[in-house]
Amino acid sequence: MYVVAFTVAYLLYRRQIKERKFPMTDDDLSGLFLWGILALIFGARIFYALVYDVDGFFRRSPWLIFWPFRDGEFTGLQGMSYHGGVIGGILAILIYSKAKNFDYREIGDMFAASIPLGFTFGRLGNFINGELYGRITTSPLGVIFPHGGIAPWHSDFHRIVQAAEEMGLTPIAGPAGILNFPRHPSQLYQMFFEGIFLWAVIWFFRNRKPFKGFLITMYLTGYGLIRFVIEYFRQPDAAIGYRIQFVEPTLPPAIAHPLLAFSTGQVLCFLMILAGLVWAFFASRMSDREPVLVYPDGGLPAPRPAMKEKQGGEKPNRNRRRKMRNKLK
Repeated sequence: MYVVAFTVAYLLYRRQIKERKFPMTDDDLSGLFLWGILALIFGARIFYALVYDVDGFFRRSPWLIFWPFRDGEFTGLQGMSYHGGVIGGILAILIYSKAKNFDYREIGDMFAASIPLGFTFGRLGNFINGELYGRITTSPLGVIFPHGGIAPWHSDFHRIVQAAEEMGLTPIAGPAGILNFPRHPSQLYQMFFEGIFLWAVIWFFRNRKPFKGFLITMYLTGYGLIRFVIEYFRQPDAAIGYRIQFVEPTLPPAIAHPLLAFSTGQVLCFLMILAGLVWAFFASRMSDREPVLVYPDGGLPAPRPAMKEKQGGEKPNRNRRRKMRNKLK
């Protein structure tokens, strides 16, 4: 799914370059994506080790952060932080734009219009793996995930079973006394709203942005807001729980998510929204904030009719052509 996601984003980015007649060669584009993907993976993995490693395993053994084996078995890089990937991608854009003398705002805008649709396939992969599932639900959308069961030795086992029975749910018994319940397919919620829906909105505005960097704002604030809401349907990380609690939860996290209790993802999404608003404030006030003109048909805008002088004669077109050249530059 990562391969599919990167391919989709690459094709959408390449289409925007052709639409804009942006001065970027195929070699430049390949280099940008190569370094961007590497920075994304490094950022996602390192951020995961710093934020989600509650038992301090990676702090004690930092050389194992990128080691894909555990106890002699190949495990891959299990554990990647989306927000860390965003930070790594932003750094790659800034550095590559500086090295190649590109406008980082235009580069970032084209990424913002490409990434969400690729992100769709990443969440589809989470669903296929049966990971990052949601809370227990009585909704007809509920899904039984193979690894979503509650073991008898779980600290909240009896509370969860009692609450589920009060909801009218009949558990599915598994081996060793494990009980399984239908859960929100939160991966599919994210796939649609953070992927397809967000991409459609940003893609619509790609040729209508009021200033350079506007699509970056849409992506940061849009993703942050959508995921903040969907986090209420997800079960927070068992080892972390809620990062901020203004009220003490009365039910286990597998059953309910209090409105004023916030998970790690929600805290990071709030910071993401704040960063998007701050960026919009500064980007909209930069001196060269006007976006590059886009003509989907590949042509130039039709010339305006010649203006009449007060004496009744035709006004020379020289000044108009000079202004048009400056505007196109």
